[in-house]
Amino acid sequence: MKLWISDLNKQERRTMSACFGGWALDAFDVQIYSFVIPTLVAVWGMTRAEAGYLGTVALVFSAVGGAVAGRLSDRIGRVQVLKLTVAWFALFTFLSGFAQNFEQLLVLRALQGLGFGGEWAAGAVLMSEIIRPQYRGRAAGTVHSGFAVGWGGAALVYALVFSLVPQEYAWRCLFWLGILPAFLIVVIRRYVKESDTFEEKAKRISAHKVSALAIFKPPLLRKTLASSLFAIGMQGGYYAVVTWLPTYLKTERNLSVLGTGSYLAVVIIGAFLGFLLGAHCADALGRKKTLMTFGILSAAMVCLYMFAPLSNSAMLILGFPLGLFANAMFAPTGAFYAELFPTELRGTGQGFAYNLGRGVGAFFPALVGLLSATMPLGMAIGIYTVGAYGIAIIALLFLPETQGVALDSNQNEPLVGDELPVNTPTRTTS
Repeated sequence: MKLWISDLNKQERRTMSACFGGWALDAFDVQIYSFVIPTLVAVWGMTRAEAGYLGTVALVFSAVGGAVAGRLSDRIGRVQVLKLTVAWFALFTFLSGFAQNFEQLLVLRALQGLGFGGEWAAGAVLMSEIIRPQYRGRAAGTVHSGFAVGWGGAALVYALVFSLVPQEYAWRCLFWLGILPAFLIVVIRRYVKESDTFEEKAKRISAHKVSALAIFKPPLLRKTLASSLFAIGMQGGYYAVVTWLPTYLKTERNLSVLGTGSYLAVVIIGAFLGFLLGAHCADALGRKKTLMTFGILSAAMVCLYMFAPLSNSAMLILGFPLGLFANAMFAPTGAFYAELFPTELRGTGQGFAYNLGRGVGAFFPALVGLLSATMPLGMAIGIYTVGAYGIAIIALLFLPETQGVALDSNQNEPLVGDELPVNTPTRTTS
């Protein structure tokens, strides 16, 4: 990994570093909620269904934020939108620490979700346009590993804060620490440049002249529908597990705060390495083979983890592949989605498809909460997660392989109507 990173130029490395930090701090803010669910249930007397609604509303609004930010990034630039969204989700995570009841937290979580979804949409497009094609999969996946770093940071801070502060105040402290991503804006403002691909296209064609509805017309319609369905399955399955795993370990397995943190640490280490593994596989095997392989492995691992009569020791060990497979599946998505859409609509198409998946997939945590009222929580998690991964695997069959597509290529680009060029698979060699 060190050799390929050293081959990147200064702009590529700076963009990677900034986006890695953005993903890590984004994950820190988002994952804080999963750790405070048991406390809110105890302190506020929330039901599991209400806890699921809080998880779902942030994801639903992140879908809206991602779609809006994706469109804005095609009009005013990727970097400008990245700065705006980082500031937004940091602010509303911080304000969540002042919530006095379920209704207030529901509104604040919804607003926080707008920035969470928007940050990914802008950052993923920026990364894919700046990194050269032969390293795009590895770079996108490596940056995605920042999510595991942020998740791990949230787990460590959770264990520390809850060990030192009474739980009725500790959960507020976690949300207040969510203001930290705001400092990343200084780095982005100083070191990260807009992509040449966007600026060159903007000179030729004004982005606002290309209708956002073009992603629902041939030849993009099939890509839009299939990539949206894939995102629904991938993210629905992932969030069904991630949102409820700390609660499952604490309430069903009766683990302490430190015990829960230890189990999650194994999952998070697997997640970090999974991003790196998926990143390299995406460039070595191709996007589709990587996504299909880890989708199947993720479904199989969830079946084993949730349905098999495992001891706590076995669950500790299996937490590693559980995190590894699920997150390896995410690694190629930034590059894959960017390669599906042309520059004029890259933010719009990627933002819509990926975040529609996030929005619909957001209902899976709520459905798990509802179903857990009639059956064990682990079984409810397993049913929805395996079903979701099945949807993702089927959707992949309708998408093309995109490895090696040159995003800035204008050669032989057919038109949609009279104005929209579409990427053809013009490939480069490493």
